[in-house]
Amino acid sequence: MTVAPLVVVVTLVWVVVAVVSQQLADPPLSAGLTITAGVILTDVLIVGYASTLRGPRARRRRIAIPVPTTGAMEDGLSRSSARRTVELLRPLLGGDAVAITDRERMLAFVGPGHDHHAEGSALWTPARERTFSTGETVVVTGGLGCPEPGCPLRTATIAPLVVRDTIVGSVTVYRTAEPPPDSELVASVAGILSLTLDLADLQAEARRSSDARLEALRSQINPHFLFNTLNTIAARVRTDPEAARQLLIRLADFFRYAVRQHGQFAEFAQEYAFVRTYVTLEQARFGDELEVDLDVDPQVLGVAVPVLVIQPLIENAIKHGVAAKVGRGRVTLRARVDPLAQVVEVVVRDDGVGMDPAQLEQVLRGAPAGDGHGVGLANIAERLQLLYGDRHEVDVRSTLGEGTTVRLRLPMRPPR
Repeated sequence: MTVAPLVVVVTLVWVVVAVVSQQLADPPLSAGLTITAGVILTDVLIVGYASTLRGPRARRRRIAIPVPTTGAMEDGLSRSSARRTVELLRPLLGGDAVAITDRERMLAFVGPGHDHHAEGSALWTPARERTFSTGETVVVTGGLGCPEPGCPLRTATIAPLVVRDTIVGSVTVYRTAEPPPDSELVASVAGILSLTLDLADLQAEARRSSDARLEALRSQINPHFLFNTLNTIAARVRTDPEAARQLLIRLADFFRYAVRQHGQFAEFAQEYAFVRTYVTLEQARFGDELEVDLDVDPQVLGVAVPVLVIQPLIENAIKHGVAAKVGRGRVTLRARVDPLAQVVEVVVRDDGVGMDPAQLEQVLRGAPAGDGHGVGLANIAERLQLLYGDRHEVDVRSTLGEGTTVRLRLPMRPPR
């Protein structure tokens, strides 16, 4: 893939993300989730595909467990929104016809052959069954074998739609002649739609239950952090392409973990890896102005802790503590196990600007302290209270001009 096609594909990705997530999704996805979808797909294109930053890649197969369900599609993509989507994709993908299906029927179809490839009609293409069973993007040439005499469609590319690692449908782009539609382009667009459906499914899940997971995920998607990191990467592309590539991989890993993490708990080792990824990105931005000490007892690594709690504490320490300080700043993460009390103690300390007693009181009450510091800590404290009740401790201490320390004491055994 040369530079020009890559630019075209990346531009197309962001156009589709913006239109699908803001105009076609019902309700529209939040700005944070829209940005996340675009960044992840852009990173996949740049890092995973053949590009100027990397040599040719090996073909990847995505294996998903097929189940005969249409519910996940109906939650995030109705027939009306599917119809608008295929109308948008047809000129963008250069196909003569475009279809979106669930696992059993046609949801939307536009282009030649619409008289017999009607909405609600049963699926008949054998190649689509291969997509459903393997998760592969399948290219069909030499005729589709349509049972309708005189069908004008001759070639097609079929890509799976995947929600929560389950294939729920397909995107198909048809042409009336050779060559078939570009498989990588169709697969990329199907990936965008899959991620949009995945996020819509998370929103629906959050509405159906009291699970705080989606709000926790949203708190990680900070547009300022994203744009600052992208600016850092852009500045390094010319001077150090390999470093830029590694940062792109780290950024993709960061958002992938934040969006894809399931459940309320994860091993500390996973959260620790997430923290290290975040720290790498921030140190690339601040350079020698930021020092981060990670002091973690290996005994902690196997303990289950609430997901997406430790990284926000590090982010607060950097953003609200040392970033506002003149000169070099230090953030320390310390984690220990107390085997007698059966608790994990996590301490995040910075030597930044600190807070006066009035600001600290605002933080403890959950009110924004100037730049929103208190809101993030209040969200963490609320989540921990919901998860543990009175079986945990949150202690915040700060001195103006000296820094802030946040100490968590959490049970080693998560609640059942």
